[in-house]
Amino acid sequence: MVGVVVTAAAALAVGYLLGRLRPWRRAGDWAADQVRHAGAWARGGAGRQAVVVLVHVVTAPRTSWRILRTPAADTTAPVLIRDPDWVAHRTQADKGGTP
Repeated sequence: MVGVVVTAAAALAVGYLLGRLRPWRRAGDWAADQVRHAGAWARGGAGRQAVVVLVHVVTAPRTSWRILRTPAADTTAPVLIRDPDWVAHRTQADKGGTP
């Protein structure tokens, strides 16, 4: 009888801790962030990519395929192209005069 009570108390304590810590949600959030920001996890190698995808598929199977199918966001910054002949192409307003 004592063994049943101890087992029940241990199961209750483990269930409470898992409910408070929510390891599946934390692992899913981490994996979702890694998948969405492809630049950070793509540099981690094939092993890290496999772990991220596996964790994400296990913790969020419905959204995994939607996220994995969307292309990664373009991470390049727009480059400003400067005109080397900007002095010759100035307008009257750029020179400080009236247009």
